[in-house]
Amino acid sequence: MRSFLGRDILSLKDFSRDEFLRVFQVAEDLKPYARDRRNTDLLKNKTLLTAFYQPSTRTRLSTEAAMHRLGGHVLGFSDAKMTRAGDFYQESIKDTFHMLEYYADVIAIRHFQQGAPAEAARWASVPVINCGDGWGEHPTQVLTDLYTIWLEKGTLDGLRVLCVGDMRMRTMHSILYAASQFDLSADVVSPPEMSLLPEFKAELDAMGVSYREVPSVADCLADADVIYMEPVVQADYTQSRVERGSETGRTPEAYRVTRPLLADRAKRDAIILHSLPRMDELPEDVDETRHQRYWVEAFNGVVMRMALLSLVLGAAE
Repeated sequence: MRSFLGRDILSLKDFSRDEFLRVFQVAEDLKPYARDRRNTDLLKNKTLLTAFYQPSTRTRLSTEAAMHRLGGHVLGFSDAKMTRAGDFYQESIKDTFHMLEYYADVIAIRHFQQGAPAEAARWASVPVINCGDGWGEHPTQVLTDLYTIWLEKGTLDGLRVLCVGDMRMRTMHSILYAASQFDLSADVVSPPEMSLLPEFKAELDAMGVSYREVPSVADCLADADVIYMEPVVQADYTQSRVERGSETGRTPEAYRVTRPLLADRAKRDAIILHSLPRMDELPEDVDETRHQRYWVEAFNGVVMRMALLSLVLGAAE
């Protein structure tokens, strides 16, 4: 297994099975700090810089919270319009990150351009963590998702995951890449215009990922151990910011998970994950069911990012 020290976290395509499990174990070791709302001094002499070119609630704040829990320092920006990259000058990724490397020991980046974190990593000598790049990947979120499944089910093998939503989404890419390292099978449910792209399917086939495309949630819910959701009413992830218009579409029933549908068809021990925010695909009354795990998932996001920061900065091996 490769060392995580100084390593960029850009994609889950290059994670081995042992590396996934190592990150989970470090997360378990650090969980008591987050659970008990205590800080440690593991990274007291380190600084995290968060460079967020797209809006974020959970990812940015949980990454910053993780660094604070580890005793480190945080600086950064959450709106590129307040930087030279987002004003008249439109400063390049090369120039921005060649400079930012001098301000911190690790950089977490979210960007609307697919591949931007990898480009940033070319020019920064410190570790770069991808916190979502356009339609590309979202490795820290999906590590959180997999960690949550691992805790709830005790394994990532022998499970069937129902992936419902927009299959162009970066979370869907990352979780299906990760499935190649485990005995995970996926049922994929999406509107036709949001289905798996041919080039992505070719990648999954080459990696030996077991998946099938299914027309609606109702057709495969009974088989699901994990229900993994994203909205089909989406913003354009290739833009830095998209404001909502006066009208938003409604989610067709084929892509919704409702309380009556769960009662009628879901396994008793099936769990629901959603990276949030949600639209009408997951009504709020589902929050009170035994299937809901997205609030636990939100807590686990802090723990997972504590583990990643500890590993890439050498506080854990």
